[in-house]
Amino acid sequence: MEKPFVSNSSESTRMFKRDWMEPFSKVHYSLPLIVFVPVISYFLYKSIITVTPWYFIILLYAAGILAWSLAEYILHRFLFHYVPKGKIGARIHFIFHGVHHDYPNDAMRLVMPPAMSVPLAVLFYFLFKFIFGEVIMLPFFAGFVSGYLFYDISHYAIHHINFKNKFWLQLKKHHMFHHYKDSKNGFGVTSNLWDKIFRTDFNS
Repeated sequence: MEKPFVSNSSESTRMFKRDWMEPFSKVHYSLPLIVFVPVISYFLYKSIITVTPWYFIILLYAAGILAWSLAEYILHRFLFHYVPKGKIGARIHFIFHGVHHDYPNDAMRLVMPPAMSVPLAVLFYFLFKFIFGEVIMLPFFAGFVSGYLFYDISHYAIHHINFKNKFWLQLKKHHMFHHYKDSKNGFGVTSNLWDKIFRTDFNS
């Protein structure tokens, strides 16, 4: 079996032939903070003035974070690692996620572009509003987006920071194993909880 190409340097690669499209494929790690911290702040503010009792906000916020961790696992496993048949399918996969596996240290392609993250956030917003209603959705969505933001920033840090803390070292080890040893397992980035539950952890 031919070993897949993996660049060990911080080099980048061109994704699009058209020059105007290429900048949209590169994102500074601070951009998700700029885009989504105001969103989280707004929904938490609306939660505080709308939802009672106060501990209900905390429980729903925590539930939103947990829901994101499941969404993170599902998206990574079934969407990002799905490779449609044919050259066009392979090209689509490369744009969505394959480029990250080929060039894992490319600092400008470690967080999700807003062109992808914002539509997904809007989709989940309306989904949660439909399921939970206006009031319950407020802290839940704030927690969900917080989980996503932690994922994006953690993903960047895992690839570019040398940790000494045991928690972060374990996350880094788990994700690096996914990159360099076994890409068919280890789909959780911020947690291996769902890998353990669905038996895709490396020790399963």
